[in-house]
Amino acid sequence: MLLKLEEVSKAFKGLMAVHAVSAEVHEGEILGLIGPNGAGKTTLFNLITGVYPPTEGRVFFEEKDITKVAPHARCWMGIARTFQLVRPFPELSVLDNAAMGRVYGRDPIKSRSRAETACLESLEIVGLTGRASEKAKSLTLVDRKRLELARALAAKPKLLLLDELLAGLNPSEVLTSMQLIKSIRDMGITIIMVEHLVKAVFGVADRIVVLNAGELIAEGTPAEVSSDQNVIDAYLGKSLRV
Repeated sequence: MLLKLEEVSKAFKGLMAVHAVSAEVHEGEILGLIGPNGAGKTTLFNLITGVYPPTEGRVFFEEKDITKVAPHARCWMGIARTFQLVRPFPELSVLDNAAMGRVYGRDPIKSRSRAETACLESLEIVGLTGRASEKAKSLTLVDRKRLELARALAAKPKLLLLDELLAGLNPSEVLTSMQLIKSIRDMGITIIMVEHLVKAVFGVADRIVVLNAGELIAEGTPAEVSSDQNVIDAYLGKSLRV
């Protein structure tokens, strides 16, 4: 077990965004996290990465209680993420943006030149090596998403959280990104992905966790989740067949 959430809750001014969620993430798997808008998915990501402290419950990583560990320290431990709204440093090069992950991630390298050299592999993985010297502001949406992923990979994560990586991509780009996600898992990186493209998630995930109104309503294989009546009623709709 790589990550464990134990009865985790988060309230904002009395409004319960996440309520008593318990879940485990196993090393080497791709876990899909789905649910309707406002279900608490991004809040759960923020609890895992330490952006928010839980109102109740505990978070464990590699069997260590990290509930009170700061976000940067969790990154040093091997937890990295992407964001739904990608915001690279526009005036910096693609290489310099990616190097941020190597400077501030696990086993950080403080030398800029060494960090840039070390992060070239992550640019190669996402297909941006040829654009390393270009300014980030020149990239298309799909390439900005790739850069966001490269920066996270440069942090040398053990656990990678992907927040809407496929949003805004065309069908061909989605298929390419799905293959990329699988290849990252094959490198030994465990993945949790939040995604509204349900069929894409079901196409890559080993297991699925479903949130609704802040509560976990189902978990299991894609086949099990897609046939769960609670999930159909709350999110998938009766027309979806996986």
